[in-house]
Amino acid sequence: MKTFLTTLLLGMALSAFGQAEYTYKVPAQLTDGWAVDDLKANGIELALFEKFFNAIGKEKHQLHSMLLIRDNKLVMEEYFQDNDLAKRHDLRSVTKSITSLLVGIAVDKGFIKSIDDPVANYLSEFKDAKKPDVSKSKITLRHYLTMSSGMDCNDWDPKSKGQEDKLYKKKDWIQFMADLPMINEPGASSFYCTGGTILLAETIKRTSGLSLDQFAEKHLFEPMAITNISWGHTNKKKVLMSGKRLYMTPRDMAKIGQLIVNQGQWNGQQLVPENWINEISETKTQITGLDYSFLWWQLPFMKAGQRVATVCATGNGGQYIFAFPAYNLVAVFTGGAYNSPDDKLPFSIVNKVILSSIKE
Repeated sequence: MKTFLTTLLLGMALSAFGQAEYTYKVPAQLTDGWAVDDLKANGIELALFEKFFNAIGKEKHQLHSMLLIRDNKLVMEEYFQDNDLAKRHDLRSVTKSITSLLVGIAVDKGFIKSIDDPVANYLSEFKDAKKPDVSKSKITLRHYLTMSSGMDCNDWDPKSKGQEDKLYKKKDWIQFMADLPMINEPGASSFYCTGGTILLAETIKRTSGLSLDQFAEKHLFEPMAITNISWGHTNKKKVLMSGKRLYMTPRDMAKIGQLIVNQGQWNGQQLVPENWINEISETKTQITGLDYSFLWWQLPFMKAGQRVATVCATGNGGQYIFAFPAYNLVAVFTGGAYNSPDDKLPFSIVNKVILSSIKE
C-alpha cells in the first residue's frame, strides 16, 4: 500500500517530464515587519519546489501553509485549501517552545531567580501535595524544561497517571500535577509531559504578576509587532490561562523562528537572552531517542551527507518552526493532519526539497 509520501514523491518524479504548472511569486510586501525578496536571489533554486507543488496539487493532503525565510527576508509563502496569510492557526505544542522563550525572559528580568530552584519555591501546591515524596522537593524548573521531572506524566502513554487527556478533565490542573506520584528520580529520564509546561507557565504568572498572555504580549509579541493572536484550547471546560494554546499566523510563527536564528534579537533589540538561545540549541536530553532541550527539539536533517544543526518547534497536526542558523534559514509549516503520520510530511519536504535547493 502506497503511503501519501510515496505517492507524492512519485508525482514529483513524473512532473519533471511535463510543463511546470506552479508559478512562483514573491510574497506580498506588508507592514508587518517582514522584508520580502525573490527566492533565487537568496541562493535557493526553484526547480524542486516547482516539482513539489505540481505534485501536491494533484493529491489530497492536510498541508495548510509553507513559508521560507532566508537572510531575514520572506522568500516563499504558499497557502492551501481555505488558508491565507491573515488566518490564525492552532499551534498546539509549538506553544510549549514559545513558553520556553518566555521562561528565559522571566529569568533575565529577575522574576524567576534560577531555573535550578525547586518548583515548590514558586508553586505552593507542591508543599500541600496529597502524595508527599521527598523526591518532589528535588524537582526544579530545569527538570520541567527538559521533561525529566520523574513524575508519572507521559502524554504518549495512555496508562500514565499524568497523561494530558486525564489532566484536562480535572478542575485544578496545578494541584493535579503536584499530586502525581514519582516513578523516577528527577533528571533520570525524560518523557513528554504537557502538564510540566503548564507549571512553567503558571510560575511566570505568579512571579511576574501578569497572566501568560499579558506577559507574552508585553515582553515578546508587542516588540515584534505580533498582534493577530488568540489563546484557546480544545478542552470544553474552563481552562487555566497558563494551560491555553496560541493561535498565530504563519508569518508570525516565522518571526519566532527568525528570533532563534538571530540569537534572540529582533530588529536589533535583544528580546530573549542570547545564552537562553544557546541553551535551547544544545541537546540536554532525549525523548524517544530524539534530541531535546528546554522545550525545543534538535532534530536530524541532512544536506550532502552532512547533518545540519537545527532548532525545531513541533505541534500535533503538522505545525512546525524549523530554524537552521548555519544557513540563516527558517521554514514554517501549518497543517491539519491531527493524530496522523501525515503530519510528518514537512520533514521530507525539508530534506528532499528545501535543503536540497540551497546552493552550496
